[in-house]
Amino acid sequence: MCNSLVQKYNVAGPRYTSYPTVPYWDEATFSLEKWKTSLSKSFRESNASEGISLYIHLPFCESLCTFCGCNKRITKRHDVEAPYIKALLKEWQLYLEILNDRPKIKELHLGGGTPTFFSSENLELLIKGILKDADLDKNYAFSFEGHPNNTTRKHLETLIDLGFTRVSFGVQDYNDTVQKAIHRVQPFEHVKRVTETARAVGFTSVGHDIIFGLPFQTEAHVANTIALTKSLRPDRIAFYSYAHVPWIKGNGQRGFKDADLPAAESKRAQYEIGKRLLSDAGYHEIGMDHFALKTDSLYEAMDHKILHRNFMGYTASKTQTMIGLGVSSISDSWYGFAQNVKTIEAYYEMLERNIIPVFRGHILNETDLIIRRHILNLMCHFETSWNDPMLYLEQLNDIGLKLDEMESDGLVTIDKNGIQVTKDGQPFVRNVCMAFDLLLQQHQPKAKLFSMTV
Repeated sequence: MCNSLVQKYNVAGPRYTSYPTVPYWDEATFSLEKWKTSLSKSFRESNASEGISLYIHLPFCESLCTFCGCNKRITKRHDVEAPYIKALLKEWQLYLEILNDRPKIKELHLGGGTPTFFSSENLELLIKGILKDADLDKNYAFSFEGHPNNTTRKHLETLIDLGFTRVSFGVQDYNDTVQKAIHRVQPFEHVKRVTETARAVGFTSVGHDIIFGLPFQTEAHVANTIALTKSLRPDRIAFYSYAHVPWIKGNGQRGFKDADLPAAESKRAQYEIGKRLLSDAGYHEIGMDHFALKTDSLYEAMDHKILHRNFMGYTASKTQTMIGLGVSSISDSWYGFAQNVKTIEAYYEMLERNIIPVFRGHILNETDLIIRRHILNLMCHFETSWNDPMLYLEQLNDIGLKLDEMESDGLVTIDKNGIQVTKDGQPFVRNVCMAFDLLLQQHQPKAKLFSMTV
């Protein structure tokens, strides 16, 4: 990757898990009633044909990882588990009242925090409580995020019995200095143990998450981490850039100095080395930051152009309706977004009053919906079309001018049919999407809101 291109395009920008992005939601006109109407409409349109997705946020962790930007509560007290699961099931019941019909669940994902903070018994209580009032799509997919240090065989056996087939383990980096800096010390042997155990009990897709751009991390560290990862042959790999946003996440990302982070050129070199090594090992790049073997459903989804992206990341199938349960979770009806309150205390308090614990959101207008489709096309397939009349928007007529420099740099090609991101341009797909982002252009942020694109 040319360093001059890195320098030119390394700007702060969204990761586009949604459009509009959260900082540009119209909270002033949003209301819980509008969200309920939006959700009801989406559910009626799509439940019978494609079902719904569920994201469940389990926020507790026993220790703080200083690279983490997720919503979490640090505690070693496990008596917090039962009240939280009770609250999740209460929230689910409130949503069922809105849906007014049995939902068909196509995807369910447990994220965190640390889902394996919870005992296997409590996870079983949660999932059975969800499923007793729902049906399953014939091609349903359940997944969870596991911590290599505390995921037990009992966790894995319980979840496989409940229908889970996919697990992702957070690896980050195997270097001791890096692990100590990010407060995430886990030997390779722990990852090896849980990976092999997951496969032994029947998980058909095991993923590893690796991060580049961490404090004290070098290109040699990345190469070593991928060499060790390759020996375990995970089915899919998330290989993504550390998002340094301490101005948003507070003290959690201040466990090291800014000077300890690799420079942009070094960070990009880490990515290029990792990408080459993964390709050499038979992994195929999927969208942005993801790699998979040909046998994994994520690769098949890309190959058949059904790859989708939402607040859970890339998924192998699309559902129009996604409900997020738990603190800070974000729901998506396609026509609107809604985010839950961010503290456990506020979450409990609203549920006690039988109120769905949403504190902000956005209802999409027609312009939003068209731009959302273009950005999803770019993020999932590295191309979008002008030919579909459903994708026409007068405000995008000058998109060629906005991307003229990127086209001159060989990062995109533009013709009468649409736009394609080239192989060289794929690492800069966030920059391409920014050219479509009318809200970003209309309301340039006065303060830092996003991580750097490179």
